[in-house]
Amino acid sequence: MKPINLSELTPFSATHPGEMLADELEARGIIQQEFAQQIGMQKSQLNEIIKGKRSLNAETAILLEAALGISVDFWMNAQNNYDLALAKLQSKVQEQATAIAAWNMMKVYVPIQYFKSQNLLTNNPIEDINTINKIYNVTNLNLLAAAVSTPQFHRFRKSDKLQEDKINLIGWVKYLEYQAKSVEVNQFRPELKSEVIPKLRDAIHTNKNLKEQVKLILNNAGIKIIYQEKADKAAIDGYSFWSDENPAIGITFRHKRIDNFAFTLFHELGHIFLHLVNDRNASFIDLVAEEKEYKNSKEEKEADEFAKNNLIPLNEWLIYNAEGDVLKDYRIFQFSKKINIHPAIIRGRVCFERNSYRLPKSLIDYSIN
Repeated sequence: MKPINLSELTPFSATHPGEMLADELEARGIIQQEFAQQIGMQKSQLNEIIKGKRSLNAETAILLEAALGISVDFWMNAQNNYDLALAKLQSKVQEQATAIAAWNMMKVYVPIQYFKSQNLLTNNPIEDINTINKIYNVTNLNLLAAAVSTPQFHRFRKSDKLQEDKINLIGWVKYLEYQAKSVEVNQFRPELKSEVIPKLRDAIHTNKNLKEQVKLILNNAGIKIIYQEKADKAAIDGYSFWSDENPAIGITFRHKRIDNFAFTLFHELGHIFLHLVNDRNASFIDLVAEEKEYKNSKEEKEADEFAKNNLIPLNEWLIYNAEGDVLKDYRIFQFSKKINIHPAIIRGRVCFERNSYRLPKSLIDYSIN
């Protein structure tokens, strides 16, 4: 444990030596007016010292030693300590005032309520500014404003209809990136894709302690994954990016369904194996209400195809569809066992391709275990 440097501590309050003198006179039953006469000082001067309005100098300290038997060094040290404590208090007040002003300007770029819900903010501007700087990887307000306005986030919203969406979304992204820095995983090896995909499919099919099983599989393959709830008014499912020497995935569990989780996971893996391996500066955010230009981009279509075909092989899917009765539970369970994937993934794809979720009741459990 690092030793405490007492000289660096800021006192709660500063005690003027005049208070000590008043206590001493009271303890001895000495009347202030009589004491002032004894040491040859105007009563008003003594009163100012006692009330802390006047400093205690060396001459007064000599007189106090003669009258009370308390050394000159004691009184001079008391005055010096008071002066030092007062200076520290004044400095602290100025620091706090500066921080309050800075925080009032900074918080327009930050999702305050979301960060509070994550227990990141303390309501102390000095501490909160330090926290925000760490999360956004900046050192001042100008860099924070620049980080929020970076072209990386321009596609989130081109209209001003919901201004807070962009702030909340960027805050979620930055918090995820900040968390990823402290996650330790194995060295990333893209060639392990052929091992990772079957293991993930098996874990999804088994659906036992799924989140931790997925994390273990990915971490062993050198892929970071963080489960982080979304911010308010930021309809985001997933995010893939490069974190130091490893690719990383963030998932919100906006829908707590195994089919949504599986597709989002494999979609982001598509970005990793198809795109991030070739461009460490790229990042891909899976938004619900994305702009058509981005949603229809080559990269997004490729990630969608990667997810669909690695969850359910295309040739198997074509055969299954051709045989009919694709929504019958018994058919879904048979197909699930055949291709080793959870039945909810199959039913979810049927719903998606038919663009309809008003289907007959089913025995399939969509919960994540």
